Amino acid sequence: QVQLVESGGGLVQAGGSLRLSCAASGSIFSDNAMGWYRQAPGKQRELVAVIAGGGTTNYADSVKGRFTISRDNAKNTVYLRMNNLKPEDTAVYYCRVTGSYYRPRDYWGQGTQVTVSS
Repeated sequence: QVQLVESGGGLVQAGGSLRLSCAASGSIFSDNAMGWYRQAPGKQRELVAVIAGGGTTNYADSVKGRFTISRDNAKNTVYLRMNNLKPEDTAVYYCRVTGSYYRPRDYWGQGTQVTVSS
């Protein structure tokens, strides 16, 4: 079992920055991807950024150039650095760990609120 605990959310003015952290308890394997998703009120949950075990990253077009995902495998932690925040970034941000085809797994954190005021 893996438990994910997010932190770092809060209220920030437009143009500001935040760094989200997601610490995983339990084993995170080298082939596990770690990612951030978000869900705004009345909208579907969407991918923000994901980082594979080997370090390959993928971002939603809406956050490219503003957000950076990284991971510390020794600490089983994934980070999301968010710069130049916009009101449309307001959402609950969720951490997710997924496995591979041969070793499937899918864990979600409880979410952390990010609110960007204009």
